[in-house]
Amino acid sequence: MKTFHISHPSGISATITNFGATLRSLSVPDRDGKIGNILLGFEEESHWLENKYYFGSTIGRYANRIAGGKFSIDGTNCQLSVNNEPNHLHGGFKGFDKVVWETETISGNSIILTHLSPDGDEGYPGNLQTRIEYTLSENTLTWKATATTDKPTIVNLTNHAYFNLSGNPHQSALDHILQINASKYLPTNSTNIPTGEQRKVAGSAFDFLNPTSIRANLQNADTSFDHNFILDPQTSSPAVIISEQTSGRVMHLFTDQPGLQFYLHSDPANQHSAFCLEPQKYPDSPNQHAFPSPILRPGETYSHTISLHFPKPL
Repeated sequence: MKTFHISHPSGISATITNFGATLRSLSVPDRDGKIGNILLGFEEESHWLENKYYFGSTIGRYANRIAGGKFSIDGTNCQLSVNNEPNHLHGGFKGFDKVVWETETISGNSIILTHLSPDGDEGYPGNLQTRIEYTLSENTLTWKATATTDKPTIVNLTNHAYFNLSGNPHQSALDHILQINASKYLPTNSTNIPTGEQRKVAGSAFDFLNPTSIRANLQNADTSFDHNFILDPQTSSPAVIISEQTSGRVMHLFTDQPGLQFYLHSDPANQHSAFCLEPQKYPDSPNQHAFPSPILRPGETYSHTISLHFPKPL
């Protein structure tokens, strides 16, 4: 496993490893100019090789769940590995988060990593060539994924960073103020597969259209948050705005994908220590044809860009 550090004169910096094309740290200044890491991670190096929580990993070939690990393309049935009974999750037992990526280019403020996933990998058809580029500009980290295939296949890549803008992993994340530009979300069944309904968030615990503390909405929820939001059409506006009062840090998330998985992390040491904001296609899209298609064909290029922008702290 190799570790790389990229930075920008503005003070923002990131640590990335070639194992899982993983974003291990993202450090940005608070209102007093103090630099702090806003991502959850591991202190011990060996734990990064296991990384059962997918901290900061690039997820593929398909982020989130596929019911039964089954889908079909052009009349051909495909069976993926079932690593999250009874479903397929985050690319399988050895998804993109568990492989060593090739380092193509590295400079002071960017790194490019590549990986060839062979035909049949975890059950997916086609040789999939994937490229991930991390780039730092002034106050912005950009993660960009592109992929091509030699057979029809499905692709849904994302980054699985866990955020706590306080910079203190022992501080609860519940008092973050969250705004998600999404008028609808996807209810799920008992195994976290979307039911197919696209439900309005208005009047529910999933309504983050206006800035709201995570704590306030969680208190009104029947369950914790691990749901996909249907993002309203974006122009130049961020899909997500989130802020944290003790540090003053603010983050704007931009994406070109139709959905966003909001996951509230819990662990024994700190019940709600961080949260994930994972732009992506909708879960189980290969089996739900009313959802945006995740199919990639030869001659096409899959592309997905996530930008994390940090304006002046509060």
